[in-house]
Amino acid sequence: MADPVTFSNVDSIQMRLLEEVAGLHEVPAGAYNIRANGQMAARAASANIDIISKEDGTGIDIRIKPGTKKESVHIPVVLSQSGLTEMVYNDFYIGDDADVVIVAGCGIHNGGDGDSRHDGLHRFFVGKNAKVKYVEKHYGSGDGRGKRMMDPQTEVTMEENSYMEMEMVQIKGVDSTRRSTKADLAAGAKLVIRERLLTHGSQFAESSFVVNLNGEDSSANVISRSVAKEDSTQIFNAEINGNAKCAGHSECDAIIMDNARISAIPRITANNTDAALIHEAAIGKIAGEQIIKLMTLGLTEEEAEAQIVNGFLK
Repeated sequence: MADPVTFSNVDSIQMRLLEEVAGLHEVPAGAYNIRANGQMAARAASANIDIISKEDGTGIDIRIKPGTKKESVHIPVVLSQSGLTEMVYNDFYIGDDADVVIVAGCGIHNGGDGDSRHDGLHRFFVGKNAKVKYVEKHYGSGDGRGKRMMDPQTEVTMEENSYMEMEMVQIKGVDSTRRSTKADLAAGAKLVIRERLLTHGSQFAESSFVVNLNGEDSSANVISRSVAKEDSTQIFNAEINGNAKCAGHSECDAIIMDNARISAIPRITANNTDAALIHEAAIGKIAGEQIIKLMTLGLTEEEAEAQIVNGFLK
């Protein structure tokens, strides 16, 4: 069996980060752009997906041809240099009738004393009848005193009858993050956002979602599941504005443990009599009987807690 093809400009730490945030063990099929320590480490286009550097060097444009089916593009970012700070601007143009998967994500390894930060603005322009699955995972590692910080911004413009599913995951190692997501939907467009979040230590995480349902029969479903441990803090903001006949739903379910703090602030506004909007929020601790039941099966209390948390965040 042949050895996997790997990236020549990526070291072992960066490769491990790529595995965590994008599931990459080797060069992926399809188009990709790998950014490492503020520089392009590898890039490949495909017949239907082009990746072009912005003229000012601040990011890339990803252009997906109309009608492109069952293709993927990977654009992860990894940082292993302590003290590095960067801001990246990426624009995605998804043609009409396309059906694609976009895998992003950011991994930071900080073994030094300086704070490392990656901020980015991703703008999506989703064409008519197009379908997009977007996966973004954040991960941090390293035993240095410097922090691992990320403030991602996402803006989505969806044309008629388009569909976008966004999976946003942050499970380990990020000291501070402020995620901002805004979406505008035309008639018949559908947006699904699923967030999974785990904080521990003194970590801070804030997620803000604003969805404008502008077109008739547009719909959105914003779902967040989170666990806050130890002395960490989480803030969840979800705002859905119904500006036409539409359907919107936001849901926040959170488990609070130890000395953590969680705020859930859902907001729905109907500006049309045919707007149907729902919000739900629930915060609570793990039920004692759940832990006892698992302990009767031979698990320790810590193992029982871990199993419950892992199942909740799946």
